[in-house]
Amino acid sequence: MLTEGQTQELLAFLTLDTRLDVKGQATECVLGLSGSKDGRSFLGQSVDILRALLALTRDPSRAVAKDCYYVLVNLSADVTVHRALVQDVPLVPTLLANLLDPEYDFSDQICSILSNLSREEDTCAEVFRAIQNEGPGLAKIVDIFCTDGYNKKAELHYLGPLLSNLTQLAEARKFILDKDRCVIQRLLPYTQYQDSSVRRGGVVGTLRNCCFDHSYHQWLLGNDVDILPFLLLPLAGPEELSEEEMEGLPVDLQYLPEDKQREKDPDIRKMLLEAINLLAATRSGRKMVKGKNAYVILREFHKWEQELDVGAACEKLIEVLISDEPEAGMENLLELEIPQDIERKLRLQDEEEQRRIVKEKEELLKNREQESGRRARGESPEGLER
Repeated sequence: MLTEGQTQELLAFLTLDTRLDVKGQATECVLGLSGSKDGRSFLGQSVDILRALLALTRDPSRAVAKDCYYVLVNLSADVTVHRALVQDVPLVPTLLANLLDPEYDFSDQICSILSNLSREEDTCAEVFRAIQNEGPGLAKIVDIFCTDGYNKKAELHYLGPLLSNLTQLAEARKFILDKDRCVIQRLLPYTQYQDSSVRRGGVVGTLRNCCFDHSYHQWLLGNDVDILPFLLLPLAGPEELSEEEMEGLPVDLQYLPEDKQREKDPDIRKMLLEAINLLAATRSGRKMVKGKNAYVILREFHKWEQELDVGAACEKLIEVLISDEPEAGMENLLELEIPQDIERKLRLQDEEEQRRIVKEKEELLKNREQESGRRARGESPEGLER
């Protein structure tokens, strides 16, 4: 790493007034440092360099500003540097101000940085406070996200994960779930947004997080929001159902085309299942989910699903829907107080299940590699003769 003298020399070159060629070499040097764990650790402890980098995002040279933004993207991906970036610099208010500019060149990098910084709950709270108190407010962030072509130079897809991260916080969920703001209704169509799995996954993660607040379940499942079809449609395929089963489904899930594709990303599929599972955690929620014939979609989805952990999540949800109702006092599964010994036993069972899934995945991958090797050598599949 750099000595104290080298650090001071480098810092002297990281100014707006430095000659362009020298300044360019300096930012390239810092960019290289940010590519390693040791380098990020060093930069995270060099607050003066971090502040200089933030100042240079305003440099007239696009190349210099771009280098600085990529350094900040790399640093924000390292959790150990988050506190320095959020508290010591602090850079979030500056980033938010630039994000508002529909002509700004580096808004995608800003979205990535904000998304990274909001992953951990403590710095997420700092980012949320900056958005609400020093920035445009969450309403404006949602408006930018939902405005097609807000910035012609940037996609802004990483605002989706930012919203998902922010909804770790009860205050952010309260805003998204405000019945008078119509925020969540604006987000629902993005569960089918095909141009970006990042944006799509961010919205699904946001919806999943909002489903933790069981006091909103009836509103979410009712006509004002009608969230269930938006969660089920990405899981639905082109299978033919009986007339009776079809008529029991919401209109948006009936008579789907023969080329209907399911959600491609397994992580998003799992989040969709988790969201429905949360909605089914209360007696009234289960009644509404069952009443919309969700089981039919989930049954066909389970036959199709190849990812073991996603299939396991589907099985848990199906079990909730087909099981008898819990006894009185245990209707809300989110409020149950589980005895410590039972909780420990369930945790061990879950860990065992995860180990089983990992082992089966490894065996499946090994078998596929062996089969691929046999085909490459022109051999017959195992157990068969030419």
